[in-house]
Amino acid sequence: MTEASPARRSRITPERESELYAAVLALLREVGYDALTMDAVAARTRSSKATLYRQWGGKAELVVRALRHQKPLRFADVDTGSLRGDFHELAVRQDDRQMRQHAALMRGMAMAVHDNPDLLRAFRELLIEPEQEDLRLMLQRAVERGEVRADNPAFDYLMHVLHGGIGARSVIDELPPTQDFLLSYIDAVVLPALGV
Repeated sequence: MTEASPARRSRITPERESELYAAVLALLREVGYDALTMDAVAARTRSSKATLYRQWGGKAELVVRALRHQKPLRFADVDTGSLRGDFHELAVRQDDRQMRQHAALMRGMAMAVHDNPDLLRAFRELLIEPEQEDLRLMLQRAVERGEVRADNPAFDYLMHVLHGGIGARSVIDELPPTQDFLLSYIDAVVLPALGV
């Protein structure tokens, strides 16, 4: 499995693809990953199961592509001229309601990947690895601007720090992540870890 979609026999318009992804995410919120079936997706989207399998290969890839599609912006696409500005721009691209929904989905997915090797593989290949590469490019720009040392040991743990803070918010504070939380977390934890 690669970042590019497998060879497709039929064409789906970007609008239809967005509709399908929205329906998959709605079902995922309603029933969770384990109970989500391709039959349910086909019924909800008025598609044939054959079309869904032809386009996405299976449930794991379809779900992970739907999750990736809903992300408002890639790390590498943000370049405000400063690392702090880049992180802040990413933090405000989703409103609090969207962040709450995304955090709930990701909590459910975090549990599901432990029991499903296909889902874990799709999750890593289609979400984690591209996000790590995007973050690497964003940090490289900060190194070139002289904001961060190239040998900063925090680079290897930055994804852990970013996802850990967001994930721990609901467990420790019993609150969803919000823009205010993310902005203060970036300033108090992420940037100091990078020496900014």
